[in-house]
Amino acid sequence: MSAFLSDLQKAISTHDLEALVSCFTEDYRCDMPTHPARSFVGQDVVRENWAGLFARVPDIEARVLRSVEDGDSLWSEWEMTGTTVEGEPQLLRGVVIVRTEGDRASQANFYLDPVE
Repeated sequence: MSAFLSDLQKAISTHDLEALVSCFTEDYRCDMPTHPARSFVGQDVVRENWAGLFARVPDIEARVLRSVEDGDSLWSEWEMTGTTVEGEPQLLRGVVIVRTEGDRASQANFYLDPVE
């Protein structure tokens, strides 16, 4: 697994918000092709989104199930589990395709959604 994926998985599973944010460039662009209105740009939005998720699912854990690296592109399949503060189980699965600059993400196509 790449250093980026390893660092991101660890930051999510340990709920280390600052370590997580440092995995992304300041001008990181997140494209959500299945939910275009949710796409965004910037580390500040990464911080805001993950702070909210950590508050809503305080025991969230992340696993990279499979990954392939091709130059500056990483294809990865993720599973995230936890329990919401309301006591509801949370299960997210999907694929994230990341473009990296060194060991940080500069852009991603994000296809991770709750499992119904």
